[in-house]
Amino acid sequence: MIHKVNHILLKGVRVYSEDRIIVNGYIKIKDKKIFELGSIEELIKEENYNVIEIPADFSAVPGFIDVHIHGVAGADTMDATKEALDIMVAALPKEGTTSFLATTMTQEGKQIENALINAGRYINEQKSQGMAEVLGIHLEGPFVNAKRAGAQPIQHIVDPNLALFKEWQNLSNNTIKLVTLAPEQPGGLEMVRYLKDNEIVASIGHSDATYEQVGEAIEAGMNHVTHLFNQMRGLHHREPGVVGAAFLRDELKAEIIVDGVHVRPEMVKLAYKEKQSEGLILITDSMRAKCLKNGMYDLGGQEVTVKDGKAVLADGTLAGSILKLGHAVKNILTYTECSLEEAIEMASVNPAKQLNIFDRKGSIAAGKDADIVILDDKMEVVMTFCRGTLAYKKESLSNESH
Repeated sequence: MIHKVNHILLKGVRVYSEDRIIVNGYIKIKDKKIFELGSIEELIKEENYNVIEIPADFSAVPGFIDVHIHGVAGADTMDATKEALDIMVAALPKEGTTSFLATTMTQEGKQIENALINAGRYINEQKSQGMAEVLGIHLEGPFVNAKRAGAQPIQHIVDPNLALFKEWQNLSNNTIKLVTLAPEQPGGLEMVRYLKDNEIVASIGHSDATYEQVGEAIEAGMNHVTHLFNQMRGLHHREPGVVGAAFLRDELKAEIIVDGVHVRPEMVKLAYKEKQSEGLILITDSMRAKCLKNGMYDLGGQEVTVKDGKAVLADGTLAGSILKLGHAVKNILTYTECSLEEAIEMASVNPAKQLNIFDRKGSIAAGKDADIVILDDKMEVVMTFCRGTLAYKKESLSNESH
C-alpha cells in the first residue's frame, strides 16, 4: 500500500541521524524532505501528519545507495528499455536501496550506446516518488584489461578512448557519473585526468596494474576501486598490486561485494581492518537474476547459471551477484562486528560523498531527501521511504499506520 499523504510522522523509532543516535525518536517528512527530527519529548505538533508508530527496537537509517548494480527482478541496464529501468526502480526499495547508479557492461559499442541513451533519457525524465532514484550511470568497461575480464566479454574490450567516451557522455545527456577502467592501458591516465577535471569518479577495476601504476593513476585523479579483490592484481609480498594500493592509499574508496561468495568473510574483515568504515562502499554488482529463482539467465549476451546464491558463467567465472544491499549491511555487521553507524557509513554516507550528493542524500538530517529505511531488531528491511513516499512495507508488518 503506497501512501500518497505528503506529511508523514515516524514515531517511536531509534533514529540514526547524521550526528547522533536518538533513542525513542521521531522524524517529520514534508514535501519529499526530512522536515524535522528529535526525541519524542521534543515533539510538539503532530496534527496534519499521517502518523506511523514504529517499535522502539526498530532503527531508522538513511536509504542505501548502490553505485554498482546491473540489474534485478529480470531487468538489466543493458536491456536499454524504459520498462527495464521501471522494474529496477520499483524492486530496489524492497532491499533498502533508495538510489543507485544504473551500471552498464562491456558490450558491442552500439549496445552500450543504446543503454546510455535510454538511461540518460530516463534519468532526466524520472518523476516518480515511491521508487528508487537513478542518480546517474556507472560505465563499467569496455576500457578495461582483458587479462582481468571476469564476466566482461573479452572480444568487446577496448583501450581507454577519450574521444569515444566524450561521444558516449554526450549521448547519455551527461549522466555518466562513475567510470571503471584499467589505468595501465594505453590512454588510461589521460582518461583519468579528464574524468577528474569533469567531476566524474574514476575507478580502477578489471585491472592488472602494479602498485606503482596505481600510484600514477591516483596522481592523475583516480579515487575509487571497483569491487575490491575481484578481477584485479592481488596482494603479493613483492608486488602489492591493486589490492595493496587499495589498502595503503587513503585516497581510494573501495567498493566491496559482501555476499560471502565474491569475497570470503575473513577477507571482508581484513579489508575492513585496513580501510575502516570510511574507506569502504557496500555494493551489490547484482544482475537480473536477483529476486528470481535458480536457473539460466543472460548477462551481456552470455549464459549465466544461478544456483544456491551464486551466478556463474559456463567456465565457472563469477558473473555478478544476486546480493541485496540490505543483506550486505547485515553481512558486514556479522563478518566484521562493526557498529550499525559504521555499516551506514559504508552503505549510505560514503557513496553519497563519493558522488558529491551528500548535501541531499546519505544521512538523516533536516532538509535532505526523505530517503529512509526502517530495520527491525534482526536488521531486516521492513519499510523504505523514497523521497518521502512509502515505497515498500514488509507484508508481515501489522498495519501500525493510523
